[in-house]
Amino acid sequence: MSSTIHDHGFDLLLHPSTNKSTAFTLEERERFGLRGLLPAQVSTMERQKERVLENLRRKAYDIERYIALQALQNRNERLYYRALIDHIDELMPIVYTPTVGQACREFAHIFRQPRGFYVTPSDKGAIRQNLDNWPEPEVRVVVVTDGERILGLGDLGANGMGIPIGKLALYTACAGIAPEHCLPVMLDVGTNNEELLDDPLYLGVPERRVRGEHYDDLVEELITALADKWPHALIQFEDFLTPNAYRLLQRYRDRVFCFNDDIQGTAAVALAGVLASTRITGLRFEDLRIMFLGAGSAATGIADLTANALVASGLSRKEAVRRLSFVDLHGLLVASRTDLQEHNLPYAHDDTEMGFIDALHNVRPHVLIGATGAPGTFTREIVETMAEINERPVIFALSNPTSRAECTAEQAYSWSGGRAVFASGSPFGSVEFEGRLLRPGQGNNAYIFPGIGLGAVACQAERVSEPMFLAAARTLASQVTQAQLDEGTLYPPLSEIRRVSAQIALAVASEAYADGLARLPAPENLQEYILGQMYEPSYRSEEGSS
Repeated sequence: MSSTIHDHGFDLLLHPSTNKSTAFTLEERERFGLRGLLPAQVSTMERQKERVLENLRRKAYDIERYIALQALQNRNERLYYRALIDHIDELMPIVYTPTVGQACREFAHIFRQPRGFYVTPSDKGAIRQNLDNWPEPEVRVVVVTDGERILGLGDLGANGMGIPIGKLALYTACAGIAPEHCLPVMLDVGTNNEELLDDPLYLGVPERRVRGEHYDDLVEELITALADKWPHALIQFEDFLTPNAYRLLQRYRDRVFCFNDDIQGTAAVALAGVLASTRITGLRFEDLRIMFLGAGSAATGIADLTANALVASGLSRKEAVRRLSFVDLHGLLVASRTDLQEHNLPYAHDDTEMGFIDALHNVRPHVLIGATGAPGTFTREIVETMAEINERPVIFALSNPTSRAECTAEQAYSWSGGRAVFASGSPFGSVEFEGRLLRPGQGNNAYIFPGIGLGAVACQAERVSEPMFLAAARTLASQVTQAQLDEGTLYPPLSEIRRVSAQIALAVASEAYADGLARLPAPENLQEYILGQMYEPSYRSEEGSS
């Protein structure tokens, strides 16, 4: 038990890192002055976990389960993570997508207890000083958002703090980054969401968003302060609007230890799914034609990493890029269009302008990837067209939360006659089609970013390189078994995510050592070293008897 914060009496019950509640043994109750403060029965962590799950399962709505889990995290940290790890397939959809979308929309209304670090324009000039108020001396992973593009929900301002909180819970549960080493950061520069500005319970800066030089200066001060306070901490940018996401990544990727999960993490998990799909379709990866619906940071990030993977497989850069096509609200991205952003230009080919359906018939993609945030955009006509073109059409509906998916698993299977290979960003249940049980894969970034973070932090990498994301994608794809592929699944089950994250961390750290980016000397056994870095929530020898 930690004694760095509290070591005696009722205070032990008040801090989440020291509280064991009814699991304090009789000897501990005597030693720490807890006699009379707890019920007579001494519980095991397993018995406590049963109680947690029983209470969660009796609640009527997922948002109530979310609130209950947040309360547990604030009350008994080790029990929270034990429950999340052991029941990740049941609880991750509550802790993160899709429920976190509703939790962010209602963040100010369900607020119970502060968690994380807030930066506002009024903090300019004092951010580094304010970081000293953070109670934990060692931070290894920071997740920061400005709340402008939360999932597919848009500008949620300071309500977006639910995203860094949720992401870091997954860093701990999926990859064993100790909770005291995690820092959620909300860069609250206001909001343009009129509903929030009119809400008297809204907790963020009640003004329109800061833009331009003032915004950039605040970001610069924050990133500089974080790097000064914790030089080896990994900074993850999360849910920034596409232009800012790309601009900030380009500005800081070679200066500080950072990455953007929406661009690079999404790219790696999608690429892993595409690689795994070739084991079902029988097509060679380097022969694939891939079309993206949506041309924002997520879709373009996937294309960038996929192009690099195609080049690594033997194609020229020109050939690789030519195999990737984009369609947005105005149709196919072509060179003659004048409304494209800089990150779209490499994929604007010398074709004539055309709409989505015509583009499908013209390009004849093997893989269709949706990253639009617009629900229902993969219509029956779209899916049927993909099924006409391909014996096994590969369809990724990646937009989060579930309500924003381009189509459902059931739609993809039924409209394709059961031939679609389907994956989504948020979870869909299994579908029975003509006597077969089909299990849609969930292309969730949680398969990638925790392992990336663990591997990069474990070796104290100087930066997060593109080859690390390629290594992560290939490793994830290799973890899918033939039995899982036979059911149409492109990703391993969530129950295996901690093991998968450890394998990704090993691949990432190995890449860092091979490229000379690791600052720590290489251990004799890198795999054992990484496994030894992973936080395992338990009460250790102090466990109570049943």
